[in-house]
Amino acid sequence: MTAAIAEAVDQEMSRDDRVFVVGEDVRVGGPFGTDAGLFEKYGGRRVVNTAISELALAGLGVGSAAVGLRPVVEIMIMDFVAVAMDQIVNQMAKMKYMLGGQAVLPIVVTTHAGVDSSSAAQHSGSLEAWFCHVPGLKVVMPTNAYDAKGMMISAIRDDNPVIFISNKRCLQTSCEVPEDPFTVPLGVAEVKRTGSDLTLVATGRMVLDALEAAEDLAVDGVSVEVIDPRTLSPLDMETILTSVRKTSRAVVAQEAVRFCGLGAEIAATIADECFDFLDAPVKRVGAPFTPVPFAPVLEKDYLPGKASIIGAVKDIFGD
Repeated sequence: MTAAIAEAVDQEMSRDDRVFVVGEDVRVGGPFGTDAGLFEKYGGRRVVNTAISELALAGLGVGSAAVGLRPVVEIMIMDFVAVAMDQIVNQMAKMKYMLGGQAVLPIVVTTHAGVDSSSAAQHSGSLEAWFCHVPGLKVVMPTNAYDAKGMMISAIRDDNPVIFISNKRCLQTSCEVPEDPFTVPLGVAEVKRTGSDLTLVATGRMVLDALEAAEDLAVDGVSVEVIDPRTLSPLDMETILTSVRKTSRAVVAQEAVRFCGLGAEIAATIADECFDFLDAPVKRVGAPFTPVPFAPVLEKDYLPGKASIIGAVKDIFGD
C-alpha cells in the first residue's frame, strides 16, 4: 500500500505539473515512505520540505490551491492535524462556499492514523470523525493497495479538499495493483465479501479484521457480508442499507473510540432507515473512551479487532 500511494502521486505529478507535494521530511520519502523517490525525480520546487508547522503547511496548501496549483499536503501523524485545524476547517472546507463557488480548492491532505507498535497517545489517533463532521471536506480511508492507488489519483484530480487517511497497520499489506494509472470513484462503498445472515460495516484496519472474523464465523454457519465504505464522506449509505435489508442484522466496527464515532452515525442511519427489516439491534465495535496507552500489554487490550467483532456478532445471535 505504501508503494501504491507513492506510485499514484508520482504518476499524477508526471501527468500534471500543477501537482506538488509539501510536508515534513517529504524529500526523504515522508515518514512512512509514501513519498519515496519523488524528490529525486521532481526536485525541490515540487517536493517541498517544510518546518515543523502543520498550520503553516496547511495554509500553504490553501493559498497555492486558490491560485491554481494542486497541492498534496503531508501531515505525518493524524494527531498532528489538531495543529492545522483552523486552516483545514475554517479556510479549506469553507472557502468555496463562502465565495459562491468561485474558488476551486483541489487540495489533498494525507495523514496516517491508528495504533502501531506502542506509539502512545499523541501518535496513535483515529480522528476521521472530526473531518466527517465538517461540510466541504471529502474524507477517504482506503484499506488496501489497489484502493489506495485508485483513490489517491481520484483525490488529486478532484476539485475539492480531500482528507486522505492511511491506517498505519495497513501500509505494509499487499495486493495486485495495475502499473498504469486508474481511478477508484470517491463516495462508492465496496462489498468485500458477500453474505446472507449479517452485514458487517468496517473502516480502516478493521476491514481486514472483519474479513478474518467472517471466515471464522462461516465455520460456525454464520454468513457475514463485509462492506468497506472506503469513502467516509460522502458516505455511500445506500450500499449499506441495501445489504441490511437483505441480512436483517448489522454490526459496525471502527478502530476509533466508539463514543461519537462514524460507527454511531452509520448505526443510527441503519436504525432509522431499516427499522422494519431489523431482527436485532445494531451493534457497534470500537475502542474504549480513553487515550491510547503506551504499554504494549495495555495497547493490545485497548485495540478492537477480530475477537471484538466476533463477540458482537455472537451477541446478536444470542450465543
